[in-house]
Amino acid sequence: MESQEVTKDLKMVPIENYGVKCMSIGFLVEKDAPIVWRGPMVRSALEKMTRGVEWGNLDILVVDMPPGTGDAQLTISQRLQLSGALIVSTPQDVALIDARRGVNMFSKVEVPILGIIENMSCFICPHCSEPSFIFGREGAQKTAVEMGLQYLGEIPLEPDIGKGSDDGLPIVISAPDSVVSKAYGDVAQRIINKLGELAKEQGYHPEISL
Repeated sequence: MESQEVTKDLKMVPIENYGVKCMSIGFLVEKDAPIVWRGPMVRSALEKMTRGVEWGNLDILVVDMPPGTGDAQLTISQRLQLSGALIVSTPQDVALIDARRGVNMFSKVEVPILGIIENMSCFICPHCSEPSFIFGREGAQKTAVEMGLQYLGEIPLEPDIGKGSDDGLPIVISAPDSVVSKAYGDVAQRIINKLGELAKEQGYHPEISL
């Protein structure tokens, strides 16, 4: 583990690449060290990951949360002024159970639901270009309709996404004209549009206070 760079006021400096800043607990622990934390430690870590980081001026701060409705999710909703929650799920029923719980939890704490994204929606054969729906078909889309939420799009299961992640080269950079890159771009634009709609409804511009 490398030592984390800090500012004069002892705030951690996030790693930045391709114009995106990133901070993770994984940067602060040994490579194979397990993270076995109780609630108070989780809350303390989230505090350090937000207010303890020199984020600078951001367009959007994305907090990638694990599935579930535990301490981490509740702490984030209570401690940050959230513009909204994005629900990401694979199409199969067992994953959508957690997705529904997440929708209900954020709704109860009055965090707007931006919509649902279906990840690993299908595998497109590199030889014949035919899609295979490995985890089921349109599960997240059907859930969005049932819950009255916006369906923001789907991201296919693509080996180059994983390879690019391991290599530190996002597919939107290595293959900007690919089907997957277009899918990411379309989803991102719909999220931005949704944030704009919420801002008009609520009479203010989305802002995250750190």
